[in-house]
Amino acid sequence: MLAKRNGSEPQHGRVVVVTGASGGVGRAAARAFAARGDRVALLARGREGLAAAADEVQQAGGEALVVPVDVADAKAVDDAAQQVADAFGHIDVWVNDAFSGVFAPFTEVTPDEFRRVTEVAYLGYVFGTRAALHHMLPRDRGTIVQVGSALAYRGIPLQSAYCGAKHAIQGFNESLRCELLHSGTGVRTTMVQLPAMNTPQFDWVLSRMPGRARPVAPVYQPEVAARAIVHAASHARRREYWVGGSTVGTLLANAAVPGLLDRYLARTGFEAQQDKGEHGEAGNLWSPADGPHGRDFGTHGRFDVESHARSAQDWLSRNRARAGAALAIGAGVVAAGRLTRRVRG
Repeated sequence: MLAKRNGSEPQHGRVVVVTGASGGVGRAAARAFAARGDRVALLARGREGLAAAADEVQQAGGEALVVPVDVADAKAVDDAAQQVADAFGHIDVWVNDAFSGVFAPFTEVTPDEFRRVTEVAYLGYVFGTRAALHHMLPRDRGTIVQVGSALAYRGIPLQSAYCGAKHAIQGFNESLRCELLHSGTGVRTTMVQLPAMNTPQFDWVLSRMPGRARPVAPVYQPEVAARAIVHAASHARRREYWVGGSTVGTLLANAAVPGLLDRYLARTGFEAQQDKGEHGEAGNLWSPADGPHGRDFGTHGRFDVESHARSAQDWLSRNRARAGAALAIGAGVVAAGRLTRRVRG
């Protein structure tokens, strides 16, 4: 389904593909690309969420193409990419964001469930990347953004399948990046490592815990991630971006004292990922969450009250030159002041 902005002539910005676009971070990113005048292909399984996301893309100033697809199906992903190319002529940016998960100790996750999470949250990225490269390499340009997580470096309890998938994406992306650099192509790949996000995923996740699944605080709004993803798509020479002070702190602590962090998470990780209350009403492991309920779950989860709409660390990450210049000016002012005091003295 191709939707034009407010019935007007189509926009002619970049062509962007976003997987997992029916909700959460993927949907917020689709809106952010649309606000730049980009044409956005929305890939996901949930038709209610996709239809609502398409409306938001149009309202933001973009042009939407809805492509229902299960990213765990390699052939379906290839067909979806071809559908985008047929509709828009080419693909400039491909954002891999679709995922699923199981919230339980590893011993309570069945082999089929673990396989399914891996197929969606890891192989979905592999299949999406392959489809994107098929269209980008002949043109010698394009950008692939892998939406990752602090959990790509630091595993936590109750999310073994998801953490395993994020670690796998990290290794896969590093290998691919080296190959692209070696070939001299103009195609780039980069990764955005996110903190805990306020998305509907915690009401979708299949859970076997007594409490209701929740993100580990601090929690950020999906729009924080969307800004980083859009920036990364235009600045893909940088190998990866870290979003949120908690991501930076977690990754640095894991590099310095991983054993200590193991013990800390063993003590706190179970309680920190559960709230009181009943589990969510839907799961999306085997089918889209909006299917049985016929409704759109939106972009935000149930944690708006505690979620941060801004990230100083993310701003610094995206504006390193300006931050560096400000620090240099500040250092110059301090040095000048010291010199003046010495001369007067």
